[in-house]
Amino acid sequence: MTTACPDPDLLLPPEVLDDWRGRIAEMAGEPVAELFAGAMVRTLARTVQVLDDGTVFVITGDIPAMWLRDSATQMLPYLRIAGDSPDGALADLLVGIVRRQLLYLRHDPYANAFNLEASGRCHEPRDLADDPWLWERKYEIDSLCFPFLLAHQVWAATGRRDHLDETFVAAARAAVTILEIETDHEQRSDYRFVRPDTVPIDTLTRDGRGTPVGPTGMTWAGFRPSDDACLYGYNIPGNLMAIHCLRLLPELLPAEQAGLAAEATALADRLAAGVAAYGVIEHPTHGQIWAYEVDGLGNRLLMDDANMPSLLSLPLVAGIAVDDPLYRRTRDFVLSADNPFFYRGSVATGVGSPHTPPRYVWPIALAVEGLTAGSLDRALELVHLIESTTAGTGHVHEGFDVDDDTRFTRPWFSWADSMFCALAMSLV
Repeated sequence: MTTACPDPDLLLPPEVLDDWRGRIAEMAGEPVAELFAGAMVRTLARTVQVLDDGTVFVITGDIPAMWLRDSATQMLPYLRIAGDSPDGALADLLVGIVRRQLLYLRHDPYANAFNLEASGRCHEPRDLADDPWLWERKYEIDSLCFPFLLAHQVWAATGRRDHLDETFVAAARAAVTILEIETDHEQRSDYRFVRPDTVPIDTLTRDGRGTPVGPTGMTWAGFRPSDDACLYGYNIPGNLMAIHCLRLLPELLPAEQAGLAAEATALADRLAAGVAAYGVIEHPTHGQIWAYEVDGLGNRLLMDDANMPSLLSLPLVAGIAVDDPLYRRTRDFVLSADNPFFYRGSVATGVGSPHTPPRYVWPIALAVEGLTAGSLDRALELVHLIESTTAGTGHVHEGFDVDDDTRFTRPWFSWADSMFCALAMSLV
């Protein structure tokens, strides 16, 4: 398989980049604009590879694998300018990414990260999965959803529908099937994930089945978008994203797939009823809010995680209105000390993750907070905070210590770069 790194100047013409850079500098200052311009070029120059079949492989930064989630969110800022590159070059790239994602999803809808070729490279050779295409086979609802969200976003931004082909239909059918099977994980699912001799968040209990769950109408997941194991099998942000993406499918599927579109809509309605019945709880301080995870057996987990889909990110990934009262109450919880992963320090305040050390805040979550704030002043504060906490590296990191930004994880994390760029673009 031959690959080629595209010329960033063809995808993002200097005059387009300079225009955005100038407008961002006017709103937020030159340091923010400089970081924005560097990140926009770096993602195109260093993470994407155009393959000889026209599809596009996207690495996540410092790991040479393609995550279905990360590769979609890495493209968020480019959707804003997809119509500005000559000869539709950027639109071609976005279509190629979707087509690659759909091939992977069709190959194994339970996997979260893939290799460029069937090389056998993987995160952990001792995992239960031995497919040479798979970097990792952690089943996460968002890995099924993000390719369809990006497919819809590309269509909306460019008018292109050539990615909505037979492979799209096959991938959509596979996703609907898996989401439906996993509404009865205990009886119908044969998915297992076992990683020996590791920490609890990197494997599933009960010989790979995960903690017990009862029927709720929701769909089960083994892992969160952080790639950490779910404590309880029904992840609420993931279910809400699935509902949204299932309801988008009728707009994307060809007319002759009316049956599949109806299946997707009916499943979305079942998941929504399950979330309403089991996923909304009464908090003593914040009132009715969404839980983060439940098990249908009476247990619930009240928290939020920096990774998308999160409760905080629901307007971006699940079609929830920013002014929705349930979202506003949940948001107040997430951005408070009642969320065990909300940290306040001398350098930053925001949402972190059990995936990284305690008191590490994530720039992705800071960007999400700004993008959903409904306040230009707050968005400006957060874009300046992210720019000022790169420890002078010129990269937006995965997470950093709220008291010392020179202590950080992931020296190059392209998803974080892109979320910063999306926030900077939202200012203008």
